Amino acid sequence: MMIKEYFSDIFNAIISLMRGMKVTLSYFVRPSTIITQKYPENRDTLVMFDRFKGEVIMPHDENNQHTCTGCGICEINCPNGSIEIISVMNVTEEGKKKRAIDKHIYRLGMCTFCGLCIKTCPSNALAWGQEFEHAVFDRTKLNKVLNKEGSSLKKGVE
Repeated sequence: MMIKEYFSDIFNAIISLMRGMKVTLSYFVRPSTIITQKYPENRDTLVMFDRFKGEVIMPHDENNQHTCTGCGICEINCPNGSIEIISVMNVTEEGKKKRAIDKHIYRLGMCTFCGLCIKTCPSNALAWGQEFEHAVFDRTKLNKVLNKEGSSLKKGVE
């Protein structure tokens, strides 16, 4: 009985090895299907996949407007505190107080790229960026303000 199990294990290992080598062997037959990119030679033309998690960004439109309301849900859901929202209270024409963001601080050096801030944002104000070269000698350069200077909230976003 043990000899049968021994040879069965060897046979299963060979089958598993052949399944794993199937992709590698297919690259020898069809080298045009290889998707490996020649980095850093193609740094200027490099486009990452849509699902790539480079860094958290706050998209702005052509009028320098964003959709972040400053609710703080992304800050609350961040597991290690890499997001900090500094908000101010503005008074509208009707005399109501309305919250607006002063600074949306993102600490890239602390980020674990879990994506909870992006998933839980009710106004879809955050997204993944394509930038991935973040090697610096000074960690303070990894602290970024996501809202651009002079930006404002888009009309109709509450």
